[in-house]
Amino acid sequence: MHALCRTLAERGHDVQVFTTNVDGEADSAVPLFRPVDVEGVQVTYFPSRTLRRLYWSPPLKKALFSAAAGFDLVHLHSVFLWPPWAGARAARAHGVPYVVSPRGMLVPELIRRKSRWVKNAWIALIDRPMLEGAAAIHTTSAVEAQHLAGFGWSLPRVATIPHGVDDPPPPSQASLSPDIASAVKGEPMVLAFGRISWEKGLDRLIAALPRVPGARVVVAGDSADDHASFLAGEVSRQGVADRVTIIARHVSGADKEALFAAAQVYAMTSLSENFGLAAFEAMRRGLPVLATPDVGMSEIVRHISAGLVVDPSPESIAQGLNMLLSDPTASRAMGAAGQAHVVANYGWGAVAERMEDLYRSLRTPAPAARRAA
Repeated sequence: MHALCRTLAERGHDVQVFTTNVDGEADSAVPLFRPVDVEGVQVTYFPSRTLRRLYWSPPLKKALFSAAAGFDLVHLHSVFLWPPWAGARAARAHGVPYVVSPRGMLVPELIRRKSRWVKNAWIALIDRPMLEGAAAIHTTSAVEAQHLAGFGWSLPRVATIPHGVDDPPPPSQASLSPDIASAVKGEPMVLAFGRISWEKGLDRLIAALPRVPGARVVVAGDSADDHASFLAGEVSRQGVADRVTIIARHVSGADKEALFAAAQVYAMTSLSENFGLAAFEAMRRGLPVLATPDVGMSEIVRHISAGLVVDPSPESIAQGLNMLLSDPTASRAMGAAGQAHVVANYGWGAVAERMEDLYRSLRTPAPAARRAA
């Protein structure tokens, strides 16, 4: 979201972000109640002292209702949280159109598998009216749009605009962390990079590994709800402890680039993924991608032959990995095709231009007094 806002600001737009200072169990060390310049984007942080899982913040609501009338459009990100609902109410109160980006959170399977009754109640009371009252819904893939259509709601226009992908940073001379330096040594490596959580289907990847002799898997990223411990148990159960490395922490900078550079294949075997940004980062770096059909970007992998799309069974995942690892020439060609496609179509400038077109199509003529303000 910040990359989009930053690029829109670079293109001459006045972009302001209202958010909370919630940072996991702690608070970000940021000033409150006044704009902070973050790469040209004016970001104002507000406290959330109670109901923090919902990011409830009465001062944020007050500021939204005060400021909304001065904007041409409001863009709300995510669902199942309090700030987007407060933003929608503020926009409606002042007759300002708003766009909602569900960010892949409205997937029936994910709703069924965790907090089903609470989520269904929240959808009925808050998110469905918010979405149906929007000027447009923004999805990042055809898969996400299909999931949304499946609810059968009276939705406004749905615009599918993908995430953008940052270019890799320039080569760094920084020393690698010991766990990363150890992980990048050894046999052919399959990388799964991103949040470690049950939705990512990483147990499928681990279950496939006994059928892929000689290959290693490195899983790296922040662990949600201690899911890394569950995966460690699966590794032991499958008897592949010597071929799986789990790095359960935030990985960035030189460490991140070293993982991508050492990998032969990037794997995304998620139960559901509205877009699959980490897979696009892998493509940008020339890696072939193995994806399951519920990953939003799998349609692109299949269309441009940037890797393989396989059924989510361990047998199919193993077959795909064996094909990619056993034919380096074909894998490099797939990686090159993915890289060229990402460079041509997923730079932030191109994505921001498409978002501008959406915003302009929704903008309502302002009253004379408001235009002069």
